[in-house]
Amino acid sequence: MAKRNNENLTIADALKEFVETNRLEQGLNVVNVQDAWKDMMGNGVNNYTTAIQLKGETLYVQLSSSVLREELSYGKEKIVSMLNENLGKQIIKELVLR
Repeated sequence: MAKRNNENLTIADALKEFVETNRLEQGLNVVNVQDAWKDMMGNGVNNYTTAIQLKGETLYVQLSSSVLREELSYGKEKIVSMLNENLGKQIIKELVLR
């Protein structure tokens, strides 16, 4: 049975504790990174994005356009910093475009 605290917690604190207790942070990071990619890159890039995977601290993005892949490769560091800024924490260290 779950432990019960007599002190009052905010919903944010209760959810944070739940995520930590059940080790759900990595799964939430995967979903948050995918959402951040879609929000930051817009429809033009999303139309050519076929897969987004986060493995450890590396983000793998599969693109169906070699031209777009080449263009995005020039700004990898900026894309990583923008995604981390959007997420509010350093989740991504490297971006691999396939």
